[in-house]
Order: sequence, then structure tokens, then C-alpha cells
Amino acid sequence: MTEPKPPTAEPTAAEPAESAAPSHGVGPWEGEWPDDERYDPELLRDGDRRNVVDGYRYWTMEAIIADLDQRRHGFHVAIENWQHDLNIGSVVRTANAFNAAAVHIVGKKRWNRRGAMVTDRYQHVLHHPTADDLAAWCAERNLPLIGIDNFPDSTPLETYDLPRDCVFLFGQESIGLTDSAHEACEAVLSIEQYGSTRSMNAAAAAAIAMHAWIRRWEFGQTVS
Repeated sequence: MTEPKPPTAEPTAAEPAESAAPSHGVGPWEGEWPDDERYDPELLRDGDRRNVVDGYRYWTMEAIIADLDQRRHGFHVAIENWQHDLNIGSVVRTANAFNAAAVHIVGKKRWNRRGAMVTDRYQHVLHHPTADDLAAWCAERNLPLIGIDNFPDSTPLETYDLPRDCVFLFGQESIGLTDSAHEACEAVLSIEQYGSTRSMNAAAAAAIAMHAWIRRWEFGQTVS
């Protein structure tokens, strides 16, 4: 057996692992603090590790909400909540990413916030005990209630001209829209699928529908 050669130099300290998770956010403010009431003194002093875009770093939550309110989009997002579905948090997070006008929880008032990653704090969240209550709220404001689900009477989302002001209603994972929610909708849209699965994840379907609105009203991409 060949003996290993002795080291020719003193071993060096181990390099930091490249796979180490990066630190999120920013540290304490460097230099003179800004003279602007939108900034939070505690965040300026301690740093800002929140899940916000760089333009909102060090801002108070109230200042961020006020700024978002000046440019909210015309669509609302409503979600049925009967089984404490994990998808609800993800839908709320996407609604925040696309700056929805508001989020509506239909059914149980207590909902699973885990997937929202605290983004619900920057949204206006309303509660409606039933789908009929939501429909009445929409009717008072002349907002069409548009369901997203794959029913025999559904219209393809891909060919539907979405209105600027509307409320998207999403059902829960595995069960989709309830019968009462289906009946309350002015229209129900389906998302075309090409694989073997019967349905896609509820949060994924919600993201597709919201982005379809963005393409229509932010980018002017009309359907034929």
C-alpha cells in the first residue's frame, strides 16, 4: 500500500461554504437619516429584513399601504375558505404581488395565513360569510363576480375579455367552487389544460387568472 505524502504546507482555514443562505434585506441605514415621515426609525436603526421590494426599504407599513393604495388595480380576489386550505395564503401573496384592489375571504373568517408570508398586512382583507353575501357586495358596487373553475358551462379564460373592474372568485383545493359560489357568479372561466391531471393547484390557477388581467389592462393584450 502506498503511504500518503505528508503535507507540504500548513493547512489553511476552511473557506466559507458557497451554498450558505444569503442574508435577506438590508442592515442599518448608513449616514444621516432621511427627513421623511415615511421612514421607520426602528428600521433605520436596526435594518429591514421584511419581504418588500427595495423601493419600500425602511418605510413604515402604513406608508407602504398608502402608496399601494394610490395605484391599486381594478380586480379583487375572493377565496372560499371552508377547510383551512394552505393555498389561500399563496393566493393572497400573489394578489399582493399584482396589487389587487382587495382580498375577500368567503366562509370561515379564520384562514391559513402561512403561505401569505405576511403580505396580507399590505392588503385590504374583507370577510363574507357566504358566496351570496359576496355577490350582494359586488352587486352594490357594480362589480362582476367571475369564478375560475373547470365546469361544463365554463368559458375559456384565454378567449374571454376580462373587465377592468371585477372580482375573481376561487374555490378550494380538490373541491373547487361550491355550488352556491358557482350560481352566484356572472361568469365562470376555465383554464385550458393539456396533460393528464384533472385539475391544477388552486394557487396556480389564481396566479394565471390574475396575470391574464395584468396582460389585458397593463399591457393592452386583447383576446380575439
